[in-house]
Amino acid sequence: MLFSTTFAKRTPSPLGGRPGRGFLLFIMTAIILVHCPDQPGIVARVTEFIHSNRGNIISLEQHVDRSVNRFFMRLKWDLDNFMIPRDRISDYFRTLIAAPYRMTFDLYFPETRPRMAIFVSKMSHCLYDMLSRWESGDWQVDIPLIISNHPDMQPIAGRFGIPFHCLPVTRENKAEQEARQVELLQEAGTDFIVLARYMQVLSTGFLLQYPNRVINIHHSFLPAFAGAKPYHAAYERGVKIIGATSHYVTGELDAGPIIEQDVIRVSHRDSLDTFIRKGKDLEKIVLSRGVFLHIQRKLLAYGNRTVVFG
Repeated sequence: MLFSTTFAKRTPSPLGGRPGRGFLLFIMTAIILVHCPDQPGIVARVTEFIHSNRGNIISLEQHVDRSVNRFFMRLKWDLDNFMIPRDRISDYFRTLIAAPYRMTFDLYFPETRPRMAIFVSKMSHCLYDMLSRWESGDWQVDIPLIISNHPDMQPIAGRFGIPFHCLPVTRENKAEQEARQVELLQEAGTDFIVLARYMQVLSTGFLLQYPNRVINIHHSFLPAFAGAKPYHAAYERGVKIIGATSHYVTGELDAGPIIEQDVIRVSHRDSLDTFIRKGKDLEKIVLSRGVFLHIQRKLLAYGNRTVVFG
């Protein structure tokens, strides 16, 4: 046995300035997400790899998309007594399993908190919702910085003790400001980005540096009610359902792999104000659900779709 990996640890402060929440018991685990051409023996081979190295499987979910003959799996196992060192698991798995099965995989260690950057403009509802979930300890994630193209949200960032960077974007300085954003993200060791109603379109060059690692929220009226005031347009049309969609961002505007969606009914009794209020409530809930799935490593993107594990 290499070493015992079950230990008591004080919950770390996300930014060094907030008090811990007492002592919690952590068991070191690993999560692997895989996809490959469907073929016999995949599950048996992967589970044998875990078992033969003295690992204990905690959960396993799988799915086959027969339309593209693709196999998808999420497996989580206990690293206590596991014979392969953490920093060598990826190499071993790639050589023994992934290469023979033409498998794409990502390996995660849940005890390592992902680092999430937030981009925001002038609307606060999604930002407040995410920060409250983070501060309460519901999300095991660190937030090293908030970036905005307006100064409006700086007091909120200050209230939560998170560094805030205001980088106004114009047509003339867009490339320069995106370069500065990337620099700040890299300095902070950012793992993924959430657009909390950030009202700027990110360039393809920016997105290529964070594939399936930028999450956005938009109202589900698109493309029927595009523009700056979609709720006004929907109200004028007398729609009966409004919705929201969280998705990964790609170079095609609002057309990336969908993560989470939901709807709520409205009627002639609703005013424009209640349309907007209900829409904002739905936006923040759907965005937070999508972010939580990403934090828990329960999403696997392939092509322009996602597999969402339970």
